[in-house]
Amino acid sequence: MAKTLAAVLFWLLVWEALALAVGKELLLPAPTAVLRRLCALALTASFWNTVGMSVARVVCGILAALALGTALAALCCRMPLLDALFRPLLAAIKSTPVASFIILALLWMGRNVLPAFISALIVLPLVFTNVCAGIRAVDPELREVARLYRFSPLKTLTKLYVPSVLPWFLSACRGGLAMGWKAGVAAEVLTVPAISIGRMLYESKLYLETVDLFAWTAAVVLCSVLIETLVLRAADFWERRTRRGGEAAT
Repeated sequence: MAKTLAAVLFWLLVWEALALAVGKELLLPAPTAVLRRLCALALTASFWNTVGMSVARVVCGILAALALGTALAALCCRMPLLDALFRPLLAAIKSTPVASFIILALLWMGRNVLPAFISALIVLPLVFTNVCAGIRAVDPELREVARLYRFSPLKTLTKLYVPSVLPWFLSACRGGLAMGWKAGVAAEVLTVPAISIGRMLYESKLYLETVDLFAWTAAVVLCSVLIETLVLRAADFWERRTRRGGEAAT
């Protein structure tokens, strides 16, 4: 923790030195000016409303990707033909630039919905790949034991597949969170929904309000760090609890 804080302080000092060297707030504002502006924004209700709307869009998209990716992975692992059908599509999604999807999707859906859709689309391949790997990592001997002892489908799912898939699923959550957040904010910048961080970034750039641009960018970074920290701690707690439950059962 101390090393992290020291590294952050170092780069803030570098930023401050560069701002002093440039000497023009329009080109590069000092971190103290950005911090003051961010604090001023945080005292307004509109700031939290804007942040809340952006977070809600991204979270909805990520949750949709987790649900759809898990269901699709389970189906594809049971039906090889379906797996062969969907893998090229998911590979194309992973290799296509986010901006291309944003522009295309803007033709078909409203700008308020599009950021959630883009977040889901970007996270979906990661969830699908990880959950498939987790399902296929189940020991064949354990599958045979479950078959011989005639485990019910629910018992097979909870005792056999969930413990195997859970670490892979949580890994997808960790990686997908940052990907979905960045993709969602990028979609907001290009589509400019009525209430969004992306709109504030776009308008700050449009009107040359550089301090505001940096302040909203800092808000994006802080939100990302906060959400990721909360999710990772919850995921680690869930993983430890599941592992203890499995050890107690054995």
